[in-house]
Amino acid sequence: MLLAAPESGDRWIALSDAPLPVGAVHDWAVRPECGAVVVFTGTARDHAPGRPGVESLEYEAYETAAIERLDAVATEVRRRWPSAGRVALLHRTGVLAVGEAAVVVAVSAPHRPEAFEAARFGIDALKASVPIWKRETWADGASWGLEAQHLVDPAHVGSTAVEGAA
Repeated sequence: MLLAAPESGDRWIALSDAPLPVGAVHDWAVRPECGAVVVFTGTARDHAPGRPGVESLEYEAYETAAIERLDAVATEVRRRWPSAGRVALLHRTGVLAVGEAAVVVAVSAPHRPEAFEAARFGIDALKASVPIWKRETWADGASWGLEAQHLVDPAHVGSTAVEGAA
């Protein structure tokens, strides 16, 4: 099933086993009052720390909680950067080949400092607070990631909004 942009609203939240529509996310984020759109795309790479030759990644999520947390991240982006136009947070589930998009975060804002800061916060908060697990497969084995961490509330993640940016 292909992901389609929401018909209304200022946030696009999704988990999907279908490829993520990176270009459509960018196009959806464009707003006439916003002069900047920052899109971050995280892709499946061919290695992990101490582990060359990764062939694929598999993502699993506790879907109900993951959607709630993605929504909380979007809410926190809008709280910290009230001038943000649109916020998109999309993550893949299922098996991904090397090079496929695993996550897309996009934020539009009137100016580039807010857009960059908000998008950076978006990916950092997503990684720190959304219950999604990654399994790496390589030629002679597989393992559920080595970077397990305690999930935190998005409101307790990192940076603060850029004040009075031009």
